[in-house]
Amino acid sequence: MTDPQILLAERVQQALGTAFGQEYATEDPLIRPSQFADYQANVALSLAKRLRRAPREVAQALADAIDRTDVTVEVSGPGFLNMTLSDAWIAAQSARQAGNERLGVPQGTPKTVVIDYSAPNAAKEMHVGHLRTTIVGDSLARVHEHVGDKVIRQNHLGDWGTPFGMLIEHLLDVGEAEALGRLAAGDGNAFYQEARHKFDNDRTFEERSRSRVPQLQGGDPATLRLWDEFIEYTKRYFNHVYDVLGVTLTDDDIAGESMYNAMLADVCDELERTGVAVISEGALCVFPPGFTGRDDQPLPLIIRKSDGGYGYATTDLAAIRYRVSDLKTDRILYVVGVTQSLHFQMVFAAARMAGWLHDGVSAEHVQIGSVLGSDGKMFKTRSGASVKLTELLDEAVSRAEAVISERYDDPALRKEIARKVGIGGVKYADLSVSHDSEYVFDFDRMLALTGNTGPYLQYATARARSIFRRAEIDPADVSGPILLGEPQERALALHLLGFGAAVEAVAETSEPHRLCNYLFDLAQAFTSFYETCPVLKAEDESVRLSRLSLSALTLKVLLQGLNLLGIEVPERM
Repeated sequence: MTDPQILLAERVQQALGTAFGQEYATEDPLIRPSQFADYQANVALSLAKRLRRAPREVAQALADAIDRTDVTVEVSGPGFLNMTLSDAWIAAQSARQAGNERLGVPQGTPKTVVIDYSAPNAAKEMHVGHLRTTIVGDSLARVHEHVGDKVIRQNHLGDWGTPFGMLIEHLLDVGEAEALGRLAAGDGNAFYQEARHKFDNDRTFEERSRSRVPQLQGGDPATLRLWDEFIEYTKRYFNHVYDVLGVTLTDDDIAGESMYNAMLADVCDELERTGVAVISEGALCVFPPGFTGRDDQPLPLIIRKSDGGYGYATTDLAAIRYRVSDLKTDRILYVVGVTQSLHFQMVFAAARMAGWLHDGVSAEHVQIGSVLGSDGKMFKTRSGASVKLTELLDEAVSRAEAVISERYDDPALRKEIARKVGIGGVKYADLSVSHDSEYVFDFDRMLALTGNTGPYLQYATARARSIFRRAEIDPADVSGPILLGEPQERALALHLLGFGAAVEAVAETSEPHRLCNYLFDLAQAFTSFYETCPVLKAEDESVRLSRLSLSALTLKVLLQGLNLLGIEVPERM
């Protein structure tokens, strides 16, 4: 099948070359959906100034040159091109899409894509701040796999350094058996906070904690054994959270700070030997060009402290070198909070100076905005503490069960549907806004059955399933020609053809909200179709079969799209 926007873009570009010369044939046609036609091309307005001609005159020249097979073209306003596809073309492409198991999503040249996401701190509970990095990264992983890329998930745990010196010393103070029992019982956050309080207020404990770190880094067997205990607890806890969230991370994807410990000295040696890093005030630093501090002096990226210790920059540079040289990646996506923007800009610049990032490899910071409370401030509990992610998800399921309680008598069925609606509602609310934007966490909005919400899309999918359940037909068995007799049929079929482009856009831009917007518009188009075009009671068999085919195709696209977002769908709602 052919995506309608791609078809029209090619037609306009051909017309640009014909009307104004081949040097203009690569111009962006600036095609957008239109309320006055199927699509509108705005390129004439941007091109007119360069051609020194009136925009409407440029638009008319384009209209005269366009191949009008299966499309009508009109010039409107100051120079817009309104383009409307023929019903026959839409129907034929819809039938092809229905017979394509990929539903129109093309598979391009496979790339190796490393996606660094989730990355909580080991031995600490995940809080609401980890929600976005986890589910945005997981959606991107699903999308890249679907378009044919080799995806390497990397869960860059904070599992090394001073915090673990602190935790190990506190464990020894309270006793190993008691400490591990508390961790197993889910008391990890309180345990960490106790250790942190002692570290901040007890000088002797602080010194013990700091002296424990070299033992950890040096491979002391007793210290490593206790560190392993913390990591095992951490893995069990994180796997529980990932299972509740329905994300695809496993133990095999863990690539924490500890993984790079043995590489740090060599990274520093290589950067110093090649002149990329220099000694400044006792520390080994890289000074990427273009970065200055408040005093307009060059801003250093410290990769080895004056006391010989290493920091996050060293670990991140080691990770880039490893991912490029060993994992052979083409693209690295860092799904990390927006507050780390400057850090990653400098790390990427330093990696380019070292030659580790070159023209064949890209590194991109997928910036994640904050989750806010109703007061517009960082989302916290009433006491001011971070909101635990497990408690947040439990509340989402509980609230979802209250929303749907009147619909189901079977408690087990009600709980299962509530789980999918609650978790799906939270995930969709997050994914449906631009990942670098802040948003207000609001259960009432997230779990609403109307509006741009997860439950609305789940309900539209369940409604499509109900058609085939009533007809006692497997939607996979439905096939036949598509007829577009009603405006709602045409609008639905046309929108379905844009699925492939929506998925490709997410892979290209790392913006899952584009897919959310597409699916919401699709659910609205299907709702309008469902309410105005009888399916099972259609006036004749050919129309009935056509509407069944459109319903089956819609169901497949909604299910596939929601799966790429990591959202489960109940069989019925």
